[in-house]
Formats: sequence, C-alpha cells, structure tokens
Amino acid sequence: MPGVCGAAAEVSATTVRAAANGNPGGVGEKAIACVRIATGIIFLLFAEYKIVGSEFTPLGFERWVRGWVEQVQVVGFYKPVLVNIALGHPVLCARLVAWGELGIAVSLILGLAVRPAAIGGVILMINFILSTWFAPGHDAPVWQYFGANLDHIPLLFLFVIFYATRAGDVWGLDGRLRRTKGRAG
Repeated sequence: MPGVCGAAAEVSATTVRAAANGNPGGVGEKAIACVRIATGIIFLLFAEYKIVGSEFTPLGFERWVRGWVEQVQVVGFYKPVLVNIALGHPVLCARLVAWGELGIAVSLILGLAVRPAAIGGVILMINFILSTWFAPGHDAPVWQYFGANLDHIPLLFLFVIFYATRAGDVWGLDGRLRRTKGRAG
C-alpha cells in the first residue's frame, strides 16, 4: 500500500509543480479539455441551425415532440410534460432548447461556468432520453432501449465528467479565474 500512496503523492506533486509553472493539468485533464471544446463546437452547430434557420422554431420542434408522443416513445410519467408544456408552448420551448444549447456551447468552448453548463446539459439529455426511451417499442429487449439512445447517453456521461472534473479549469476561463482568485486571496 505505501507504493500506491507514494505514487499518488508523486502525481499530486507533479500536478502542483505544473500548475505553479503556469501549465495546469496533465495529459488526462488536457484530453478532457479537448473533448469539452469539441463538444462545445458540436453544440454550437446544433444551436446555430435552430436559432438562425426557420426549420426548427416552431414547426420542427413541434413536429419532433408530436412524433415522440404519437409513436408512444415517451416514458409514461413524462408524457404530460411534453403534451402540456412542450406542445402547449412550442415556440417558447423551441427557443429555450436552442438558446440553452448555445449557452452550453459557449460555456464549453470558453471553459467558463462549465459546471452550471454541465448541469444544463444533463437536464437536456435526461429530457431527450425520457422523450425517446421507447423508440424500439414497449416489448423490445432492454439493450435496444440503450441502443436507441446512443446519441443522448454518451453526452449525458460527458456532462457528468465535465462537472466532476471541473473541466473548465484546464484551457478555460474557469481555471484562469480560480488561479487569479487564489493569488488575490
């Protein structure tokens, strides 16, 4: 056990020295920063077509949601949310989705307020998962439900990782602000 503790202490000391030299983060943290920025760029593309184009607001959004409801893809308890809120106020909800995705994108690209953006991303992905869970049908094998949500579940996990690792600290404004605050305090 002492070897493991010694190795952990060595890694921690290396990380502290790197941060003191103005080079925060090791290879893992830099990889997470790259994935954070790439995810932000993808969300920027998602948001751009929804905000600039006319195919999403209001008709595209309403068509998607109505399709999920009519095809009985929605998890039972979540159906009233889609019917009463999303379909009841399609323009407002479409704009919330579009501008929310833009906020997530800017946050992830700049590394600013990444933890709140990650929470927003988790909420968005959970909404999508609940909306499309039964896409394979109600009697499908369990693995097909996960397979049908492969565009939502990995993003959900990424947002959890971004939150847990403070992904904005490396190559982001969150880290710069934290270091500035640390020097001032």
